[in-house]
Amino acid sequence: MRDSFTHTSGTGGKNLDQRILELFHAKKGGVVSGEEFSRVLEVSRTAVWKHIKSLKDLGYQIVAVPSQGYRLVTSPDILIPAEIAAGLTVTRIGRRIICFRETDSTNEVAFRLAEEGVEEGTVVIAEKQRRGKGRLGRRWESPAGVNLYCSVVLRPPILPMQAAQLTFLSTVAVARAVAETAALRPFIKWPNDVLINGMKVAGLLNEMSAETEKVNFVVLGIGVNINMQRTQFPDDLRHPATSLALEAGKDVSRLYFTRNLLKTLDELYDSYLARGYAPVREEWLARCDICGRKVKVSFQESGITGVAVGIDDYGALLLQLPDGRVEKVLAGDVTIL
Repeated sequence: MRDSFTHTSGTGGKNLDQRILELFHAKKGGVVSGEEFSRVLEVSRTAVWKHIKSLKDLGYQIVAVPSQGYRLVTSPDILIPAEIAAGLTVTRIGRRIICFRETDSTNEVAFRLAEEGVEEGTVVIAEKQRRGKGRLGRRWESPAGVNLYCSVVLRPPILPMQAAQLTFLSTVAVARAVAETAALRPFIKWPNDVLINGMKVAGLLNEMSAETEKVNFVVLGIGVNINMQRTQFPDDLRHPATSLALEAGKDVSRLYFTRNLLKTLDELYDSYLARGYAPVREEWLARCDICGRKVKVSFQESGITGVAVGIDDYGALLLQLPDGRVEKVLAGDVTIL
């Protein structure tokens, strides 16, 4: 695989790889002639052959049928812009997709691109991360070819104190995509984890650049364990983890999941800009794993115990203490008691 791929969707924005794949998919296993490729794509047959060879190098099984053309036999489960963008209709998020075979951190790449002025909705995806980042500076395990590691650049017209709302938006989007793609029942754990059967399947890390009363941009960092196997998890995990494949009992299409996630993120973000935080907060609470339960929140060397009763407008956990007071908790690890 090449080190990186980029795609910008929209009128006239599809690259040749995507358009070739769309023609193959439209035939549903049938043959596409070289003449048809050349006519529809408005390129020479030599150019078509070069791009088909490039797709074969990526793992696509494409056979030449003598005197007829080409047939797509099988597609690999890889995340490249041409495949992700095929059939993806979005307003902002996913109109530009950049994929890497390997990078240090998708958040770092997206943050740098945002500083350089990249358009809102740009998505950065990697097959593998060398230094995947989790919350509170922790490492996020990022083996190649089995999960989704992506970051999204947003430029919302909000105050810095409201930026945490986008963490909850992205968590809701992941939960929806899990339910739709794998027919599983995910729950959300404050502040940014998605769980299945009490085990972590996804985590979010959002970072921002801001001034006193203005957000320059926010990077939504999303990591989802999709087809990771038990032997690929490190022994020293702080909390039990799982993957969609382990919970579903079968492999899950990373491509299908990624499309669903980007579509859902786009819909939720459009709604957020039009209607505000309230709908996101309502769905987050409906999917919450800890609301109404006694929990302990630990941060560094301290801890606080109470009943989780919700979240406020800025993402703080509302904890009812034994004396009846409600405390706002801004950060920490939650344990259900």
